[in-house]
Amino acid sequence: MPNSVEVPLTAVRRVEADGVTVFYREAGPADAPVVLLLHGFPTSSFQYRELIPRLADKYRVIAPDLPGFGFTEVPERRQYKYSFDALAQTMLAFTDALHLKRYALYVFDYGAPTGFRMAMARPERVMAIVSQNGNAYEDGLGDAWAPIRKYWSDPSAANREEVRKAAVSFEGIKFQYLQGVKNPEAVGPEAYWLDYALVNRPGNTDIQLDLFLDYANNVKLYPKFQEYFRTSKPPLLAIWGKNDPFFIPPGAEAYKRDLPNATVQFLDTGHFALETHVEEVALAMRELLGKSVG
Repeated sequence: MPNSVEVPLTAVRRVEADGVTVFYREAGPADAPVVLLLHGFPTSSFQYRELIPRLADKYRVIAPDLPGFGFTEVPERRQYKYSFDALAQTMLAFTDALHLKRYALYVFDYGAPTGFRMAMARPERVMAIVSQNGNAYEDGLGDAWAPIRKYWSDPSAANREEVRKAAVSFEGIKFQYLQGVKNPEAVGPEAYWLDYALVNRPGNTDIQLDLFLDYANNVKLYPKFQEYFRTSKPPLLAIWGKNDPFFIPPGAEAYKRDLPNATVQFLDTGHFALETHVEEVALAMRELLGKSVG
């Protein structure tokens, strides 16, 4: 019989934080350096299902679901106001609930403005940052933002409906997974079907549209994020699906303005790079983490 390959098991867990029941996935040794994975729209920690075991032999890997996404539960009595400030506050409370004192951050899409707020609030905690299509520069906003920019300038019911059709519909979500992917057959449909089902639960569509409106505040904060980079100088890897219509390659290159030692790597894929290039991402991450985290 051939020797078996030991794949670290991923546990699914829940913890109370900030009045929210946060669902998260975790794998790896309890005493290992922590890697915190923050997902984006319209997905959840499910997007890290293939990445987690590729890191968990050496790191304690933790991937929470943000409020409004995945299987995290926000009680109605909590009267949660969905904004990126609130998401960051809940995630900080989540790290406190798990007693996480130091961690490397992996940020993608919405995970970037959430994680960068966390980093600015507690810079001493962040050992390194991996940004996978996680934007912090005006340079990185592609033409696909046009209907959302229109919504920012005029949050009318008609413009809100346009954003819903473009981004929250099944076709809009599927587009985010497949646009720019050289081999669409490599992307399993369960990912975008699950996202569609969870994002469109009763009441959740309005939460998503509120967050799209609030995203304008992230753009206003970009200079503060950039100041954090210059001041704290975290080791940073920007690894980018170069065919992403939302966060375009100049957003990756821009990190080098504030972090000249940042590593920038492009992958021939779209927004959800882990669906097609998880091996390349894991390898690049292990190289960064080996140098900066141990």
